[in-house]
Amino acid sequence: MKLINAFNDLIGCDSVETAFKYFIETLNESNTRWDYFVDWNKVFGSIEEIEIDLNTLNYLVGKEDIECAFKTLLKRNGRLARLIPILLACRKDDYSILTSYADGHFIFEKFNFENKAKLTNDEIEKAYRFSLNTGLLDIFKNKNIKNVLDYVIGVEVGLDSNGRKNRGGTTMERIVEELAKPICEKNDIAFMTQATATSIKNEWGLELRVDKSSRRFDMAFMKARKLCLLETNYYGGGGSKLKATAGEYKSLYDFLSADGHSFVWVTDGVGWSSTLRPLEETFRHIDYTLNLNMVSRGILESILINELVATVV
Repeated sequence: MKLINAFNDLIGCDSVETAFKYFIETLNESNTRWDYFVDWNKVFGSIEEIEIDLNTLNYLVGKEDIECAFKTLLKRNGRLARLIPILLACRKDDYSILTSYADGHFIFEKFNFENKAKLTNDEIEKAYRFSLNTGLLDIFKNKNIKNVLDYVIGVEVGLDSNGRKNRGGTTMERIVEELAKPICEKNDIAFMTQATATSIKNEWGLELRVDKSSRRFDMAFMKARKLCLLETNYYGGGGSKLKATAGEYKSLYDFLSADGHSFVWVTDGVGWSSTLRPLEETFRHIDYTLNLNMVSRGILESILINELVATVV
């Protein structure tokens, strides 16, 4: 660890031991913000383009002869078929369904719901069979759906909730980005999110050697052709992944520092309390490991000044 003056000046830590103790004691039990629950812009954005067609499907609600009503709609507007997967909380438009597996013979039937204005009779028949066998037409016939638009809003909210498992890390990125932007503006530091070797070269003209072609840094900072790269993550619970993560950032630091680049790891979450030994090894090995408290107290700004601004002659 590189123990710059800011650790003592800003958080009263004059050694690696006290800095690590401070890190552990100030881990946050949560980084959940209001946008964790539902991304309403995404939900309604997904619906906006199909709203009129969704309302058209209300024609099916309560129809006794659901087969005739369904096929009549698709004959008039083939594009309605593309909504079938959405009504079933799916995103794809093509499916291969296992329809038989007797005597060791596996038979599949393919279905496609691409956006087509006109459907053949065979395509309409397949769309009907798919909707019938998935139970979708019974939902219409039995009036379990009162309003298709309202129903799909609920479907989209449910699909959006599947993304919550990834929002802890995304939220960390947003928080650190919000804290980093004014630092960069104040100190005239160039700033980039989701930085790759290609984007850094295109934007700043710097060649960055990476350890793997898919490497994408959460943030990159540049001044006077000096580069500082930053990664963030959050762990609310423990597990074996934390040990592997700590080891990964040790290796990444070694790789980047060999080329003269600075590296900052911002991580948080009480999950680290169960994996202290590998965390401490990484904390001691790489120059800078911070949590959100340390970033907000000014440590990140001091690091960027020390690594980038102070080098400007």
